[in-house]
Amino acid sequence: MSKDAPTLAKKSRVLILGGSFGGFYTAYHLDKTLAADPTAEVTLVSRENYLLFTPMLHEVGAGDLDMSDIVSPPRQVLKHAKFLEAEVERINLDERKVTLAYGLERWHKELFYDHLVLALGSETNFFKLPGVEERALTMKSLGDAFYLRNHALALLEIASLTEDDVARRAMLTFVVAGGGFAGTETVGALNDYLRAAKKYYPALARADVRIVLVHPSAVILPELGESLGRYAQGKLTARKVEMRLETRVSGYSDQGVELKNGEIIPTLTLIWTAGLTTPGIVESLPCKKEKGRVVVEETLEVPGFPGVWALGDCAWIPNARTGSPHPPTAQHAMREAAQCAKNIVAAIRGGEKKKFAFKTIGQLASIGHHTGVAEIMGFHFSGLIAWWLWRGIYLAKLPRLEKKVRVALKWALELLFAKDIAQYVTLEGLDRLERRIEYLRHHPLVMAQGTPTRPPEQALESQPQRGVSNA
Repeated sequence: MSKDAPTLAKKSRVLILGGSFGGFYTAYHLDKTLAADPTAEVTLVSRENYLLFTPMLHEVGAGDLDMSDIVSPPRQVLKHAKFLEAEVERINLDERKVTLAYGLERWHKELFYDHLVLALGSETNFFKLPGVEERALTMKSLGDAFYLRNHALALLEIASLTEDDVARRAMLTFVVAGGGFAGTETVGALNDYLRAAKKYYPALARADVRIVLVHPSAVILPELGESLGRYAQGKLTARKVEMRLETRVSGYSDQGVELKNGEIIPTLTLIWTAGLTTPGIVESLPCKKEKGRVVVEETLEVPGFPGVWALGDCAWIPNARTGSPHPPTAQHAMREAAQCAKNIVAAIRGGEKKKFAFKTIGQLASIGHHTGVAEIMGFHFSGLIAWWLWRGIYLAKLPRLEKKVRVALKWALELLFAKDIAQYVTLEGLDRLERRIEYLRHHPLVMAQGTPTRPPEQALESQPQRGVSNA
């Protein structure tokens, strides 16, 4: 430990980095046990002051739910643990110290720890494809979902005033890259939303709206098996979603989305859900890693660094039963958090630490319009029953009774009333949206007459800098 480090306090200091499922639920379980002890101090650090319930993110993007419906502020949940809204800037495992940056001025704060939990999640991987990071939309954060909804409505408004058929069709073509859970659920929800909204735009033809799903394999939703994947493909195709299978996005230019097979899809919207990577701050740590993820023991401890634990997307957790690592899913992260909290308590109070062991119970996906696919304990479900299972299970897992009631009521009202097509803009998203609209207005595919000109460089920079995600 550094000579400059302060003398260890009498309290056992537990510092949790990352406020998504892994970090949030580790703090939640410690809040019930260790944090109530006056000899311990538990602190949760997150870039956002809420837990985002990501399984319902696509419903915000498609106007089914509001932003506030799927977030839970830790300050309203934790009774004893502390919460800090800040970005993790540096982690010094040798000095057992973490440097945080907070506020618009990025003030700094240093925290020392006795136990450190790494739950920093993952961030979007664009694989250095030309034009993709600069122009594609993502579906990973609450801002992404809210922005996608406003972006889609902005295009409907502009397209309704555009007389050029080719330009109008390009404006209303939406390409989603990645046929996993995030991509498939986004496609299903967005397809429903746009086709339902279209009836309020009489200047638009039904054929103007075009949704395309690009996936590198022959079957989407590979986690659910071939039969359910093909079922989902059939349902989406019947609802006018176009499939581009066994190919990948190779770039994104003024001409549109370019595919590996040589096809170019004229579009102003690419939604990227095709890759994740470990945050750079995790990759820089001097501990053993596998594919960028921190390798841990079955007790979730990081070898060679006593008191350091890792879980969730950023951790490589061995599964003795299969020989492969546990998958980075929410259901695993929640259970890893519970075991990690118990093992931290055991380490501090002298108990026995236990190995993490869990078998996936099942997986579900909603593919739009009262249709879903599910695999639960080896049994396959599809159609309306799978959709009800999806809603029932995730509603039960949504934190806080207040949120459950709000979501249940909105789902019930959805059966009676049409979705809202008002274009909302927050102060946070105003600049981003205005720059994107300016980009659309000057894009060669939008300009109906005259010689196409390149949009100004500042308009091309439509995406904010992406940092570490706590997912």
